[in-house]
Amino acid sequence: DRRVAVCVERSVELVIALLAVIKAGGAYVPLDPAYPADRLAHMLSDAAPVVVLLDQVGRSALSADGIPLSAQPSIDLHADAGLWVGLPVINLAPVDLGLTDRHLAYVIYTSGSTGLPKGAMNEHRGIVNRLLWMQDAYALSGADVVLQKTPFSFDVSVWEFFWPLLTGARLVMARPEGHKDPAYLCDVIVQAGITTLHFVPSMLQVFLEAADVTGCAQVLRQVMCSGEALPASLVKRFHERLPGVELHNLYGPTEAAVDVTAWTCTPDNLGRSIPIGKPIANTRVYILDEQGRPTPQGVAGELFLAGVQVGRGYLNRDELTAERFLADPFHANADARMYKTGDLGRWLADGSIEYLGRNDFQVKIRGFRIELGEIEARLAECHGVQDVIVLAREDQPGDKRLVAYYIGSADIEALRQHASAVLPAHMVPVAYVQLDTFPVTPNGKLDRKALPAPDGTAVLSRAYEAPQGETESKLAALWAELLQLERVGRNDNFFELGGHSLLAVSLIERMRQQQLHADVRDLFTADSLAELARHIDSAQAGAPVEVPPNLIPQDATHITPNMLTLVELTQDEIDTIIATVPG
Repeated sequence: DRRVAVCVERSVELVIALLAVIKAGGAYVPLDPAYPADRLAHMLSDAAPVVVLLDQVGRSALSADGIPLSAQPSIDLHADAGLWVGLPVINLAPVDLGLTDRHLAYVIYTSGSTGLPKGAMNEHRGIVNRLLWMQDAYALSGADVVLQKTPFSFDVSVWEFFWPLLTGARLVMARPEGHKDPAYLCDVIVQAGITTLHFVPSMLQVFLEAADVTGCAQVLRQVMCSGEALPASLVKRFHERLPGVELHNLYGPTEAAVDVTAWTCTPDNLGRSIPIGKPIANTRVYILDEQGRPTPQGVAGELFLAGVQVGRGYLNRDELTAERFLADPFHANADARMYKTGDLGRWLADGSIEYLGRNDFQVKIRGFRIELGEIEARLAECHGVQDVIVLAREDQPGDKRLVAYYIGSADIEALRQHASAVLPAHMVPVAYVQLDTFPVTPNGKLDRKALPAPDGTAVLSRAYEAPQGETESKLAALWAELLQLERVGRNDNFFELGGHSLLAVSLIERMRQQQLHADVRDLFTADSLAELARHIDSAQAGAPVEVPPNLIPQDATHITPNMLTLVELTQDEIDTIIATVPG
């Protein structure tokens, strides 16, 4: 279980370093030279490796102030090459090393809720199971070529490195930072004859649109996707751009040896969302409710993972390990554990799992509990939307609003109309931000925190026409103040500009203070500011009151409910009536 830190850029030396650590019986800890100095400092201090393997790039990265490199021995893979010239070239037998399948293979750091990354510890038995399953499912041969392009601080890199080396396939290393360049990747795929590679969905989207992938379709055999939810629209686009190439959707956290479920995407099985599939060999998935009970088919719950791939826990984080790695109550072995993912899903009729997002993306707005994943899934159905993310933003204290970020050609009006048609009012985003691409982290995952705050263009503003008359001008000023907009036109709709039920109540109160009398129902039914103003002016001008007809027959001997006409009263009228009642 001795840990060896590796801080080397993508190169043949990196592969040699990882193999050396594994063969020597150690566990490697990847330190990405591209990481900020404070992150590297924490990882190095927390991992406390027995030695650090580095190259010139790694030494430069670890030479920043505050990084405790001097606390551990280090070996430069270039400058210190003479150190291992005399070492034996034979493989060391695991039995001679005292190595078992329960020893650590690697420790990969993932983001932590506290702001400090946490080291997820994975054992040999877990990753070996994962690799053997992958070979059974998507067999490589000597004719296959795998492209290693994922940063080695991301767990997908584990199978990119070791799967081809275990099976006799060829491993091709992308140049450093090459994973960010679609044109370069396309050239490498064609020139090196790449048959197998991985994309996170957001990068796959960029690759398909930014590169001429015609030649890639001639050599690629299979593409693996994981790390994010895979949109159905992207699967459709994939098969259009890369006909005949297999696309596999994989799911799993770093804490459980990369992937634990798999689904093959075909052009004829496109639904509203793409499943994450079924559990792979020697793994179990439980979907449990808040009381820890298995959920029925179709009912959402939290995903818990069990089986051989569940990792050991978090390095030096015993409390967090106890919180997330729990005893498995559904297994006969008293030592069996399950990992609490924080992901939501539900069983489908065919035994596969539909991923529904994170449970910490569940929000509560104006008393409504809302799953952001559900809104995203429905917005993704709108024509012209390639990908969509929904956030609950609170840019002003106490005013939490839903904001949709999307990639595609759909305009805001079409997207809002679609949302209004398929979602309850409280789930319809108030703002829509169209982007060319979503911001991503160094590992290529979506960076939600970097999504921009919506500006005035993010709400549905109709063709501007200046307010006319005193009532319209007063209303426009109130709307602009309440909705924090620079201007409001007479054709604008309160709710299309970002209003909601609570803001409507606040608006009515402010209107009354300026002697503009209406109720919330008037605001909901008025299509525009001008229409609301006309209603207010008409009421204040003393428009004749419509007297309901008398529905009680002359010869009636008793009264039934259908003989009584309902009378609608405004809040002001109710207040007037109440004021005349004694006491």
